[in-house]
Amino acid sequence: MKDFFKFTLATITGIILSSVVLLFISILVVFSMVSSSESETQVRKNSIMMLDLNGTLTERSQENPLELLIKDGYKTYGLDDILSSIKKAEENENIKGIYIHASSLGAGFASLEEIRDALKDFKKSGKFIVAYSDTYTQGLYYLSSVADKVLLNPHGMLEWRGLASTPIFFKDLLEKIGVEMQVFKVGTYKSAVEPFISTEMSPANREQVNVYLSSIWGEITDAVAQSRNLSVEALNKEADRMLMFYPATESVKNGLVDTLIYKNDVRDYLKSLVGIDKDDNMPILGIQDMVNVKKNVPRDKSGNVIAVYYAYGEIDGSASATTGEGINSEKLIKDLRKLKDDENIKAVVLRVNSPGGSAYGSEQIWHAVSQLKKEKPVIVSMGDYAASGGYYISCNADTIVAEPTTLTGSIGIFGMIPNAKELTDKLGLNFDVVKTNPHADFGSLTRPMNESEKGLMQMYVNNGYKLFLTRCSDGRSISMEELDKMAQGRVWTGSTAKELGLVDELGGLDKALEIAIAKTGVDAYTIMNYPKKESLFENLMNTHPGNYIKSRMLNGKMSDIYRQFSIIENFDKIDRIQARIPFELNIQ
Repeated sequence: MKDFFKFTLATITGIILSSVVLLFISILVVFSMVSSSESETQVRKNSIMMLDLNGTLTERSQENPLELLIKDGYKTYGLDDILSSIKKAEENENIKGIYIHASSLGAGFASLEEIRDALKDFKKSGKFIVAYSDTYTQGLYYLSSVADKVLLNPHGMLEWRGLASTPIFFKDLLEKIGVEMQVFKVGTYKSAVEPFISTEMSPANREQVNVYLSSIWGEITDAVAQSRNLSVEALNKEADRMLMFYPATESVKNGLVDTLIYKNDVRDYLKSLVGIDKDDNMPILGIQDMVNVKKNVPRDKSGNVIAVYYAYGEIDGSASATTGEGINSEKLIKDLRKLKDDENIKAVVLRVNSPGGSAYGSEQIWHAVSQLKKEKPVIVSMGDYAASGGYYISCNADTIVAEPTTLTGSIGIFGMIPNAKELTDKLGLNFDVVKTNPHADFGSLTRPMNESEKGLMQMYVNNGYKLFLTRCSDGRSISMEELDKMAQGRVWTGSTAKELGLVDELGGLDKALEIAIAKTGVDAYTIMNYPKKESLFENLMNTHPGNYIKSRMLNGKMSDIYRQFSIIENFDKIDRIQARIPFELNIQ
């Protein structure tokens, strides 16, 4: 028996020591990886920049220690890194062109449009762009169609089928487990609550989804038609007949692809474009290499700063398991106050990519933006989304810039309080209450709301909607009556929003910066990004293995279903009064 305990203790001790050693080694490996990745990249002659797109796109890059250790080929890219890399490649004389290796990229169409526009500007330098894929996803073909040559595997596939939105509805599931969602909303088109109270889209929601899908698809087909010298009608015919199921030769025959080629032969093809022999070395620079390429711009000594502040993710909601994205209203307000008080900062570009979130948090941020605006120009640059709460925090800016495919508007709010009485009955749980006042137990999950409480709740939501309208009316100089007609929770694309006066200009971050610089009137300046990125150690401490596993689920085959079920998982973490678009638009 003594021997048993002795060996058991020795085994446990060995496991603990091994775990500690492995953890220490892992940390050393991560640090060595990061230190090597931060060394300056020297660009050799006849280099090519490679956009190896296989992963998910976020507004800003942040190296994940676990991602460095677990190399599965699936990466998280920062839009900021991609755009700056393309610009560096344009300016560096040793880089002869860009090679797009299109695998799969989780990104909104507005972000893809911004990258595509940057590539169009790159082509003005006279350098080439070549794209290749074994299987083009629809989004990456839209991006790749800007290339001088679009290459495809001889037995590959080009996905081209049009756009669809397929939200998931939880009503029947909630009924089965005995939960009723008590909903209060303002806005005919405020459809974020529909998954909880219905089994299909309302006619109003179906109408708005059809309108913005058609608008986005129109932008996509117009852009591809121009790049490929095809008609929009021809592109729609290919979508209708599901080109993806036909032999790859059909994509060449119909003008969507230039050449069928195997991946192994692409390097030789690129060498021929550069003008070097097949046996010669051709340096390939990835995104991380390009990040560490020194900018060919003299250091500014004026002290003038144009600040770009990134605000992306849900407002006061649960942070994304994939990227850690999320807008913390308290932190954002504090940061904006610092920008306001910094005399060196001459203008602020607020980069908003948010579906909204807490109505209370949105109001607080709106106030902070208004205070900032009194001291210096504030320009909003909208990403994939700047809707509901995302529009709330944007509406008072001096100028609002959006991509044509940005989803914005959705001026409306809602509230939800679950009633789990039936569930507790099924479980055999009973509750009693003693209270000093009639509504002391308001919001209890163990009973339904009475008519008086429902009336009070709806009054509160109505007042919130009126305040939202007021903020937008004052910020956009549109009458309340006129604004209410285009509000009602309706989602608009950036192009339509500009026609309605909800947006001032169409374009990306570069356009917003151009406007901000013009408003300052300064000739010399430095562009600085905020908030400061986390250090490796901070990121290591804040990285939760469980969240990393979730991120892989979100990026896997069941991503659409898992992403929408995560809404229920995080329901207890969000404010009961929300200003946001439908939880998952699920555009594909």
